[in-house]
Amino acid sequence: MENENTHIVVCDDELDVREMVQEYLGKRGFRVSTAANGGELRETLASEATDLVVLDINMPGEDGLAVLRSLRPDNPVAIVMLTAAGEVVDRIIGLEMGADDYLGKPVDLRELEARIKAVLRRRGEAKTPAASSAPADAAQFGDYTLNIEAAKMVSADGTELQLTAMEFSLLKVFAENKGRVLNRDQILEQAHDRSWDPFDRSIDIRISRLRRKIEKNPEKPSIIRTVRGLGYVYDPSS
Repeated sequence: MENENTHIVVCDDELDVREMVQEYLGKRGFRVSTAANGGELRETLASEATDLVVLDINMPGEDGLAVLRSLRPDNPVAIVMLTAAGEVVDRIIGLEMGADDYLGKPVDLRELEARIKAVLRRRGEAKTPAASSAPADAAQFGDYTLNIEAAKMVSADGTELQLTAMEFSLLKVFAENKGRVLNRDQILEQAHDRSWDPFDRSIDIRISRLRRKIEKNPEKPSIIRTVRGLGYVYDPSS
């Protein structure tokens, strides 16, 4: 089956949720492990290669956000957060801390599968970007250079800046559109992600997080600038 080599860990304190998601994804060819808490999750990650983690936010003791914080930035495993309906603040914090996506509870299993596949697809594209879609092999973002072919962002001394798959996709889009103002819809379309509405704050959160990584003063960005009422522009010469 096409997903048989993809290892997913479901981390949730509710046994019925773990078993339900494990059974559903297992029938669709994924190899699925489960963890009841952050400790069990870290043990699994240390012992087995893992492609993606489905991580619940509301767990007793060490909650999902604390677990996410302990993993980032050292562990780049893809993470889809599960949040209770309406917990916008937790979703925003999770995205800012490096989660790849989020999904509300109660879980719609078909949507969860679609989100997982979308995240894994972005990860795959980040690892092997198509050479024909890139106008150049590298682009300068402040003190960092984005190597598009290698899907890496490095400083002058060779230190690599950890990026999520979506962050790489966004940087690649800006590199391919230097000096051009892009609205949210154009950014999401070129990043090959239509899972978010263009009016959703997710894209703004991602760009805000990128600015904290590459801008000398994220409050007054000069590399990825906001064009009020229009969108964003990548202007490395400004």
